[in-house]
Amino acid sequence: MNTEQLQALFGERFLGREQINKMLERMGMEPLGEADVPPVNFSEQILKENASTHLLILGYAGKEGAPLNILRFRECFGTDPEKSEPCLYNQDWYLHEDFVLRTLEPRWYLVRKDVFEQSRAVQPDALLKKDIVFPSAILCVYTFFAWYFACGQYLWYHDFVWCSDLDHNSDRIYVGKYHDIDGVNKNGFSIHRHLALRPCYGSISAL
Repeated sequence: MNTEQLQALFGERFLGREQINKMLERMGMEPLGEADVPPVNFSEQILKENASTHLLILGYAGKEGAPLNILRFRECFGTDPEKSEPCLYNQDWYLHEDFVLRTLEPRWYLVRKDVFEQSRAVQPDALLKKDIVFPSAILCVYTFFAWYFACGQYLWYHDFVWCSDLDHNSDRIYVGKYHDIDGVNKNGFSIHRHLALRPCYGSISAL
């Protein structure tokens, strides 16, 4: 399928070279040329089956010496919503974790736009047993900002989504929830880790 056919099939959920370049321009990066666009790596059947629920997005890793990783997004968009939005939520625990240095493969991705309703409040290990494929944290961050600059909308505004990444303690990463519905926390795309129980967790008593 060519670009025109893909745009007709996915509508605004198609994030190709033109849409990605809107984000890259805001990040002060060189725009993608036609030669930077790989062939679509999905069959026509898979594309049609997912067109109403998923975003079709062109992945980009950045240039040599300027990788497009989570740290780059944090540097470009900051962590203070009073200065600029969209931004990342102000936290620093992940700055020395390996997953924030990862980049995307230069290929096309299908990313579900909304969470599965039946997945809410279900442990991630149980979801993985149902053959759900978690996206990487960089794919979620990349998609969030690309979608915003293409459509002016926030993905996962009140929802967290599980990621395939683990931190150095093997705790699973989850991201999203740009806005705190209770108004306690400031706006910002969040990156958290789901702490697993280990022997260092225990109880004391008090009278």
